Amino acid sequence: QVQLVESGGGLVQAGGSVRLSCAASGRTFSSPGMGWFRQAGGKEREFVGAISWSGGVTYYVDSVKGRFTISRDNAKNTAYLQMNSLKPEDTAVYFCAAGTITTQERGVDYWGQGTQVTVSS
Repeated sequence: QVQLVESGGGLVQAGGSVRLSCAASGRTFSSPGMGWFRQAGGKEREFVGAISWSGGVTYYVDSVKGRFTISRDNAKNTAYLQMNSLKPEDTAVYFCAAGTITTQERGVDYWGQGTQVTVSS
């Protein structure tokens, strides 16, 4: 089995930074892509960012470009989301994802349980 566990969420002041981690466990785990989604209260889950296996290709939703950076360490089976210049509208539950196409929910094979990020104004 495969399990994704997010960590690093919490309360942060607007303009601050948070680094989320997603650790994958399970000896059968293998994923060509990993990514992050988020869901704010009362809204649909949306794509945030994704990264290819090698780390050479990344994608971001327009609202976070220039502020968020996704990375991965395959030796540690871990993905990261560095979030800078945080805004109150970034407040959401952030979900780690792994699969063939992690820019779309349809391509996600595994989901983390989510971690709350709250940005105070």
